[in-house]
Amino acid sequence: MSDPNTSLPSASYFIIVGMPGLQEHYTTLFFIFLLLFLTTILGNLMIVVLVSLDPRLHTPMYFFLWNLAILDVLLTITILPKLLAVFLGHNSISFTGCLLQMYFYVSISTIEIFLVAAMAYDRYVAVVKPLHYNTIISTSICITITSTVWVLGFLIPVVPVVLASSVPFCASNHVLHVVCEYPTVMSLACADVTAQLNFTLLLAMVCAWGPLVFVLFTYGRIIISVVKMKTVESRKKAFFMCSSHVVVVVLYYSSTAMVYIALRVDSISPNGRIFIGGLNYFLTPLVNPIIYSLRNKKIKAAAQRYFGLMSGFPHGARNTVRAAK
Repeated sequence: MSDPNTSLPSASYFIIVGMPGLQEHYTTLFFIFLLLFLTTILGNLMIVVLVSLDPRLHTPMYFFLWNLAILDVLLTITILPKLLAVFLGHNSISFTGCLLQMYFYVSISTIEIFLVAAMAYDRYVAVVKPLHYNTIISTSICITITSTVWVLGFLIPVVPVVLASSVPFCASNHVLHVVCEYPTVMSLACADVTAQLNFTLLLAMVCAWGPLVFVLFTYGRIIISVVKMKTVESRKKAFFMCSSHVVVVVLYYSSTAMVYIALRVDSISPNGRIFIGGLNYFLTPLVNPIIYSLRNKKIKAAAQRYFGLMSGFPHGARNTVRAAK
């Protein structure tokens, strides 16, 4: 590893420091994060495959879930392979590679935040306006919403990343994180980047707080509607319908809040901040398929049907399909 105080005319590559306080455990961490990587990829691919194959899951809610699973796969591929390489000692990344990782991480994270808000709207219509659900949340509307979310997510980070690419880096090329995170990389610039950081912070706050306010508004309306329902059974059904999405919303925003607090608490060491920030990147893609698989009867029934058919035991598979029907 090169000297972090090396003066560079302009950084042609960066060194991802990773978790410096745990370097003696890098071999163990490699296998832990490799297992995490494989589990996350397989769990989300299971959702993608099941929703694609099972006609019973061709509904708006599962269409949004299908998109969320794809995003979690992309986010995992963007971050974890390079981190695994860091654990093996291959911690350098080209200037272009660092910017690309930064761009795709920010893009995918932004799309996920918008998609979670879109899923809240889907739950709102399902509970508050159930008789008009098929009209309001039609196939064309779903495609329009998701297409808009993806396009916005890929467009919003363009300006910040282009600004970062034009900044001279000549103080140090050591990225004190597990990923090329925007503020961490920009802290290595040898020019005044206050304007860029303030602009990016404002953009991030709009992208984070806007969807959160929308989600809170929709769930406020949902709660009011549920309270007005006449039977306890209908209230339970409505709350259960929204429970998985509520867990995902709480997970997204609580993990983001945890990182925000960690960055501003002086008693937390730099290594602790890196660990907490890294945990935020890996937690939600891992937990999302678990939440939707364990709490969703249709997903579990589809897994029994199709994994039974693929297991090589046709008789058992037929029984599973028959039972599901």
